[in-house]
Amino acid sequence: MDIKISDFEPFIAVATFRSFRLAAEAAGVTSSAMSHSIRQLEERLKIRLFNRTTRSVALTDAGHQLFESLSPLFSSAREAVEAINDYRTTPIGTLRINAVRLGGRYRLAPLVAGFTQKYPDVRVEIAQDDNLVDIVSSEYDAGVRLSEIIEKDMISIPLGKPIRYAVVASPEYLQHHAAPERPHDLLQHSCIKFRYPGGRSYQWQFGRDHEQLAISVQGMLEVNDLDIALSLALQGAGIGYVLSEMAEPHLRSGKLISLLDEWLPELPGFYLYYSNRKFASAAFQAFVEYIKAQR
Repeated sequence: MDIKISDFEPFIAVATFRSFRLAAEAAGVTSSAMSHSIRQLEERLKIRLFNRTTRSVALTDAGHQLFESLSPLFSSAREAVEAINDYRTTPIGTLRINAVRLGGRYRLAPLVAGFTQKYPDVRVEIAQDDNLVDIVSSEYDAGVRLSEIIEKDMISIPLGKPIRYAVVASPEYLQHHAAPERPHDLLQHSCIKFRYPGGRSYQWQFGRDHEQLAISVQGMLEVNDLDIALSLALQGAGIGYVLSEMAEPHLRSGKLISLLDEWLPELPGFYLYYSNRKFASAAFQAFVEYIKAQR
């Protein structure tokens, strides 16, 4: 017998109100439609559930037993629906965000700090991962990546200002090597290369006026973490290409020297991205609106 739980909704309504008219009004249908639904159910079950006259409606013994069995299930379902109402109207619950390490540190973390102060009932989990993660199948609410690698079917919001890289070397390194004057001069230097988690080496990006360059630098050192690249540059192991924000404290202290500044344009930065959120929780909607307000 192919019967779905929803087939019993008219039965529960009539049994609760003991009236076809009141049950129909509550369901937003006509009395005749409600009566028809009950007749169809009785025909499928091959048993009478109600005794009815023009003046009254009463459950049969079978109807009483069925109502006693099903009523707790429908009550539990109503309670379960009511329990999630707050998620639709009040910013509560947990947000899970997957972020590349640099984007998480320099863009996401400051925003999350402000958001949690404004919405203390929202718990935010940040997982830092430089791999390209499928945020939907991995059950994340959102991700943070550079705009160039975000899938086109995602909704994305810029996190703060564009990024700018810095080409840096220590004074010790430059004592033994002439400072590069143009990007192609880097091919004669020991550069600290960056490798994506997938194995591809990053080409250093340069631009001036209308000239754009992508240089596949050379060197015996290759890392998958710009913090290590920065550390190696500080130790005089070669020329590094890191976020300007990472290099700034060391440039001010004189531990690093900035090179090729006029060739380093601003680039599209980190973005928060997520799939279609037509029926998103109040917490997620509040987070997105907070991010937009900080731009």
